Amino acid sequence: MQYTGSRILIEALIEQGVDTVFGYPGGAVLYIYDELYKQRSRIRHILVSHEQHAAHAADGYARSTGKPGVCFATSGPGATNLVTGIATAAIDSVPLIAITGNVATPLLGKDSFQEVDIAGITMPIVKHNWIVRDVRELAEIVREAFIVALSGRPGPVLIDIPKDITAAMTEYVPLKDTGADIEGEAGARARRLGERNRRRTFGDEDIEQAVSMLKAAKRPLIYAGGGVNIAGASGELAVLAEKLSAPVALSLMGIGAFPQDHKLCTGLIGMHGTVASNKAAQKADLLVAIGARFSDRVTSHKGEFAKTAKILHLDIDPAEVNKNVSVDFFVIGDLRDVLKRINKNLPAKKESEWNGDVEKWKAIIPRDHHRKTALHPRVVIREVAKALGYDTIAVTDVGQHQIWTAQFFPANRPRSFLSSGGMGTMGFGLGAAEGAKIANPRRPVVLFTGDGCFRMNCAEMGTLVHYGIPVLIVIFNNGTLGMVRQWQNFFYEGRYSETDLDDRPPDFLKLAEAYGVRAYRAGTEEEFGAALNSGKKDLAAGKPVLIDALIDKDERVLPMVPGGKPIDEQIM
Repeated sequence: MQYTGSRILIEALIEQGVDTVFGYPGGAVLYIYDELYKQRSRIRHILVSHEQHAAHAADGYARSTGKPGVCFATSGPGATNLVTGIATAAIDSVPLIAITGNVATPLLGKDSFQEVDIAGITMPIVKHNWIVRDVRELAEIVREAFIVALSGRPGPVLIDIPKDITAAMTEYVPLKDTGADIEGEAGARARRLGERNRRRTFGDEDIEQAVSMLKAAKRPLIYAGGGVNIAGASGELAVLAEKLSAPVALSLMGIGAFPQDHKLCTGLIGMHGTVASNKAAQKADLLVAIGARFSDRVTSHKGEFAKTAKILHLDIDPAEVNKNVSVDFFVIGDLRDVLKRINKNLPAKKESEWNGDVEKWKAIIPRDHHRKTALHPRVVIREVAKALGYDTIAVTDVGQHQIWTAQFFPANRPRSFLSSGGMGTMGFGLGAAEGAKIANPRRPVVLFTGDGCFRMNCAEMGTLVHYGIPVLIVIFNNGTLGMVRQWQNFFYEGRYSETDLDDRPPDFLKLAEAYGVRAYRAGTEEEFGAALNSGKKDLAAGKPVLIDALIDKDERVLPMVPGGKPIDEQIM
């Protein structure tokens, strides 16, 4: 079959199981968008308000499903607008396929109109990228891209396609007609790209050594990261924790990997970690890090982190071992496989020697968590969770509301909490919530955001309305950049430099009305309950809903570890 490059691209995406792409058109991708129009019954395109939101929506689609998310952008500024979203996906190990147009091949490198070297720009933040210079290679490159994005430690890739390649004709052979599932030269090349420096085969001796360390531990602590969610290893993690009677502390990306209502769960670890998680890390004799990278937000003062413990690190990526914290032993491989082998070789449940210490620490809660205010974040988050139900996916932007959600939202299953962890991208949330809802139409999706973050992505309300995407948006409106203000309060003697927003606020209800979104305002628990009840009816009718929740400007996120301090020296 003779097809244009544009048709080959769409066919190759459909071949990979892609049902939805997020994007924004422009001159360099007009042939692609013309083909999308022709194939609109086979693949859905979501037109976003800005290319960055296309990347975040594809990211939310991927985080909530484990399948690659796909985004399109034109050349030049369209392509560069994807960069923040690609970097966000990269540091959180999200499989993202970014597809950009570029000027025709004879114009490359000549500073042509809307030309940019997007392959060079994105090189540090993708697993691999391709510039397609021959239409005959396009289908193979798309197939390679999906393998690379998903293999080993997942991550983003980018395909840059010059405009003339999208118009050129060549023979297209569907994958099912090649007689192989990309196991030939292209498959081997893709796997080399995807697994280079990523996966190392573990052996019996590795498992034996890990099991020996676990058997010898008297006060083990499990530190679970996002890798557990990515690997689908939450069941194996639960078996390990129960066999060891070990408390389980979670990184921000690890939320959902272990049920927060499990008696062994101690919640967040690190800068905003619970007393139980942080004290246990400092008192453990063995720290078992699973799919975690010892971020500075977890360790704080690295020299004082888990200083009484031996450290066993289980991960798929050898580049993370000894990168931030020196470990005593490590096992590299797929976490489900590693944990299954370890669990098989561990004896039945044993008692640890925590002797009730962890339970005592779990009872120590900052006063702010129960401080009586007209409308407390804890009440907002827990009431939303109760109203929407167990299946809810909670998405956040970045700031105080992000940590409040991590603390108070009952994330008891994998992929139920989506947040920009390593990059900390303000403006991530609404696009990600949109992508998550499209990928999971039967699951409720709520975005918890702040008034500062929402200014960065509010235009996506238009996308929600146009496509009928029923997402609940809850704005924690305190008239300030809350997390920055909190730092200025604690560490800069109350000099609130450029953080107050309440002297130039938009009226979020009027803004929502302009986009056609049903909106409510609440300043008390009673008003919030009424808004939530009304909002549920709108959601059930397939409409997006916004609740502007007015909270105290000086509401704080506690506990908090000052930068550079040991993690058990917390502001309470």
